[in-house]
Amino acid sequence: MPTGKVKFFDADKGFGFVSTDDPHEGGDVFVPASALPHGVTTLKGGSRIEFSIVEGRRGKQAMAVKVLDPAPSVATNRKVRDRKDPEAMIVIVEDVIKLLDAVSSSLRRGHYPDRAHGNKVAAVLRAVAADLEL
Repeated sequence: MPTGKVKFFDADKGFGFVSTDDPHEGGDVFVPASALPHGVTTLKGGSRIEFSIVEGRRGKQAMAVKVLDPAPSVATNRKVRDRKDPEAMIVIVEDVIKLLDAVSSSLRRGHYPDRAHGNKVAAVLRAVAADLEL
């Protein structure tokens, strides 16, 4: 059975997407809430799952989902004393604002950032989110 990592899952909308570990599967797979195990109502981004794939009306769709590893939780992996000093976070947040302003200006001109730049921005946002979340 294929395995992958949950990209996101919206319990309110009743679906999400998983990126497969197998490069031959070709991209993301749609995960409907109906494919979740009994008693499971949502999947956390980053969770590892096993699933079967069927061809749906709109492409590949996961069925018979089994949660292998829940997503690592920042709260369980870090302690309060590991947090950055608030003064240091002020500088980081201000830099992120400048970074996002540049992305916003580019989008206003009708241009998305190229893949490499977009991935770097996303990595920075995830890192800052991890520092803020506890």
